[in-house]
Amino acid sequence: MNIALYCRNIKPEHIPVLQQTLDLLSQKKIGVFIYKNFFESVWKEIKTKSAVSTFETHEDIKDKTDFMFSLGGDGTLLDTVTFVRNQNIPVMGINIGRLGFLANIGKDEIEAAVSAIESGSYILDKRTCIELESNKPLFGEVRYALNDVTIHKKDTSSMIIIHTYINGEFLNSYFADGLIISTPTGSTGYSLSCGGPIVIPSSENFVITPIAPHNLNVRPIIVPDSSVISFEIEGRQENFFCTLDSRTEAIDTSYQLAVKKSKTRISLVRLSDHHFLETLRRKLMWGADVRK
Repeated sequence: MNIALYCRNIKPEHIPVLQQTLDLLSQKKIGVFIYKNFFESVWKEIKTKSAVSTFETHEDIKDKTDFMFSLGGDGTLLDTVTFVRNQNIPVMGINIGRLGFLANIGKDEIEAAVSAIESGSYILDKRTCIELESNKPLFGEVRYALNDVTIHKKDTSSMIIIHTYINGEFLNSYFADGLIISTPTGSTGYSLSCGGPIVIPSSENFVITPIAPHNLNVRPIIVPDSSVISFEIEGRQENFFCTLDSRTEAIDTSYQLAVKKSKTRISLVRLSDHHFLETLRRKLMWGADVRK
C-alpha cells in the first residue's frame, strides 16, 4: 500500500503529529509520497525518511497511491482535489487546523484511522463536485471544485451586478460583492458564513448565496444540482475574481460563465463511528450551554 501525504505548512507544535504519522506508516511498511515543497521545509525536523518519496503533480502519484492523507484543515484538504482528480483516490483529512468539517480525523485518532484503512473498516463518502464552464480558458485542466465556485468583486472596487440564469431562465440580478454557488459539502464553508443554509452531503442540490447583497430581501436559494447556472457580470470596473475553492483567477466582462454538476466525485474517508450530524453538533456547539 502507498499513501500520498499532502500538507501546505505546519506549526512547530504539530511536528510531533507528522512524526507520529510517518512512524506509524513506516512500522506498517506503507510507502509514503510526501508533497515536495512541504517535505523540503520540514525534512530537517523529522527522523523517519525510509520508504519516503516526493510528489509535485497529479502525474507523480497517478496509479501509484491508494490513499491521500491531508494534514491540516479543510482548506488543505480542498487542495487535494487538484492531485487526486478523477483517479478515485480516497482522501483522509487529519485535522491540525481549526474547525475541520472535512478534515475530521483528530490527532488522537491517527492510529485507529490507519488501522481502519488496512482492514477496510471505513466508509467512503462520495462528494459531489461543481464544474465551471467558460468561453475562455480558466483553471487549466481542473475546472471543478469540491466546495464552491464564487464570483467576486476586486478588493477595493464597488459592488458588482451578477445576472443569473437557471437552465436559461432568468433568476435574478444580484447587486452584491459577489455570489457563491456551493455544493452540499461547501454549504458549511463560505456559504454558511454569508448566511446560506447547511445542506446534508447526500442532498442533490446547489446553494446560491449572495455576498453582502445591496437588497436585504435577497436571500440564498437551493436549486437541483441537475441545473445549469449561468452568469453575466457587470460593474463600474472591468475586472473581477472567479474562484474554485481556494484557487483564484482574474476575469473581466468578456467572460461568459456557467456551472453544473461535475462527473468527478471526491471520495472522503470516514471512520465508522463518525457521522455528519454528530460533527455538526460538535463543531457548531449545538445544544451546548454557553452560559457556563
